[in-house]
Amino acid sequence: MDRRLARSALLIAAFVVAVAGFSAMIARQGWVQALHQAADRGAADLMLATDRLQGQLHQFRQVAVVTADHPGVADMLRQGTTAEARLMLQRLADKSGALEVAVLRTDGAVLALASGRLQDGLAASAWLQPALQTARHGALGVAHRAGGVPSVTGDGAGRVWAFAAPVFRPDVAGAGRVAGVVLVLADIARVEAEWRGARPPIWFADASGRVILSNRSELLGWRQDGAMLRPPAGLAQARTRVVAGQVLWHSDWSPYIPRDAIHLAQDLPVLGLRAGVLIETASVLRLALLQGATVAAICLAFGAVLFLVLERRRAVMALNAALEVRVADRTAALTRAQADLVQAGKLSALGQMSAGISHELNQPLMAIQQFAENARAYLDRGQPQVADDNLRRITDLARRMGRIIKALRAFARQDSEPAARVDLVAVVEAALDLAASRLQDAGVSVDWQRPVGPVWVQGGEVRLGQVVVNLLTNASEAMVASPVRHVTVTLMDQGGTVVLEVADTGPGIREPDRIFDPFYTTRAVGAGEGMGLGLSISYGLVQSFGGAIRGRNRAGGGAVMTVELQGCAAPDQVAA
Repeated sequence: MDRRLARSALLIAAFVVAVAGFSAMIARQGWVQALHQAADRGAADLMLATDRLQGQLHQFRQVAVVTADHPGVADMLRQGTTAEARLMLQRLADKSGALEVAVLRTDGAVLALASGRLQDGLAASAWLQPALQTARHGALGVAHRAGGVPSVTGDGAGRVWAFAAPVFRPDVAGAGRVAGVVLVLADIARVEAEWRGARPPIWFADASGRVILSNRSELLGWRQDGAMLRPPAGLAQARTRVVAGQVLWHSDWSPYIPRDAIHLAQDLPVLGLRAGVLIETASVLRLALLQGATVAAICLAFGAVLFLVLERRRAVMALNAALEVRVADRTAALTRAQADLVQAGKLSALGQMSAGISHELNQPLMAIQQFAENARAYLDRGQPQVADDNLRRITDLARRMGRIIKALRAFARQDSEPAARVDLVAVVEAALDLAASRLQDAGVSVDWQRPVGPVWVQGGEVRLGQVVVNLLTNASEAMVASPVRHVTVTLMDQGGTVVLEVADTGPGIREPDRIFDPFYTTRAVGAGEGMGLGLSISYGLVQSFGGAIRGRNRAGGGAVMTVELQGCAAPDQVAA
C-alpha cells in the first residue's frame, strides 16, 4: 500500500513538473509572438505618426512656397509695404494656422508681418540664419528652434519651425535672381496639440539629440543618446534588455509612460529628426501568462481526471456517476475559460483598430445619419420609394466604409497610394452623392448622363473623387446669381482617352488662362469661401495621373471644365 502511494506520488510529481515545463514553454512562445505583434503594431503607429508630422509641416512648407510666387509679394518687394499687403499676410496666417508670415529683403530687413511677433532681431538670430541663407541662394530653407516647453496658447515663445522660400525677380533682366524671402513660422506646440496624450508615447529628437516634439509633454527637452533616452536629473536611467530581437525598456518616469515597453526608433532624414516610440508590454505579458496558465489548467485537469479514472476504475458504479459529474464540471469550466480568452482577444483587436479608423469613417457616418433622417422624413410623408432610395444609399455608404477600412490598412504599409485602375462612373456617382445636399440647397439641377457600364481610367479613387466634388462645388457657387442653375455631367471615351465634362449655366470664366493659378478666385477676398486653391490642387492631382484639366466658356453661356484621363482595359479583359 505504501509502495503504491509512493509510486503514485512520484508519478504525480513528475507529471506536475512536465506540465510546468510545457506551460512555461507555451507562455514563452506566446510572449515572443505577442512581442513581435506588438512591435509590428508599434512600427505601424510610428509610421503613421511620422507621416502625420511630415504632412502637418508640409502644409506650412507649401504656404511658404505658394506665397513666394504670389504677385502681391513681388509688388511688395518693388514698391514697399502697404496696408493691403499686411492684410493679405494676416489672412494667410489665419487660414493656414501659421505662427507668423513675413516678407524680408535679401539683406534681412523685414518688409511686412502677419502678426508682428517677428522682429528684426529675431530675423538675425543664429538659429534662423541657415534657412535664410539657403533661401537667398534660391532654395527652400528649413530651420527650427527647440526652446523650452511652450505654453498651450501657442505664443511661439518655445519651439518654432521655420520655412524660408526665395522670391525671384519676375522681370527678364533679373530672372533667376532672388529678390527677397518669404518666412513662415509654425508653432510646434500647435502641430502636436491634436495628438498630445494619444497612445503610444512618441517623441522626435533633433540632430543634437534634444526631444523637441512629443505627445507626452514630460519628455520635452530630454536627450536622445544613441538608442537611449536620457531623462533630466533626478530620474533614473531606463534599464534595457533584448528579448527575441526586441529592445525592452523598464523605467519609472511618469504614470503616462509605460513602465515596461518595447522601444522602436526611426530616422527621418528629410526633417533631420529621429523618432522614437514606446509600446507597452504589460498587457502582452498578462496575455502570455494567461495562455500558460490556461494550458497548465487544461493539462492538470486532464491529468487529474486520468489519475482518478485509473485509481477508481475498480470502484463501485455509484462512484462512476459522481466522477462523470466532476469531469463534466471541469470541462464546462475550461470551456468558459477558453471563451473568455477568445473574447479578450476580440476586445484587444477592436481597441487597436478603433483609434486608426475613427477619423476616416466620420464623413460616411455623417452621410448615413443624413440619409437615415431623410428616409424617416419621407416615410412620414408617405413616400416609401424615396425612403427606400435613401436606405439603399446607406447600404452603399456602409460598403464604402468597408473600402475605407481596407484602404487605411493598406496605407499603414506604404507611404502613398499609387495610381491604379479606377471606375470613373463609380467615382462620379460617389461625388454626386457627397455634393447632392449642397447642390439641392443651392437650387441646382444635375443632368448626369451615365454610361451603360463602367469606364476604367488610370488614377486614384479618393483623389479623383476630390477633383469631381471640387468641380461640382465650383459650378454651384458660380451659378448663385443665375436664374437657371443647371449642371451637366458627361463621360466620353475618345480612343484611349476618357473625357469628363462638367458644364454649368453660370456667367462663364472671366480669365480662363488664370483659373489654375494658386490663390486666383473670382470671389471677394475674405468672403469665407476658400483661398482660391481648389482648382490649383485639382490641376496637380489630375497631372499626377498623367491627365489634363482645362476650362473654357460655352457659346451659349456658362463654363465647361474638362478632365482628360488615360483609359484602361476592363479587369476581365486584362485577366483574359
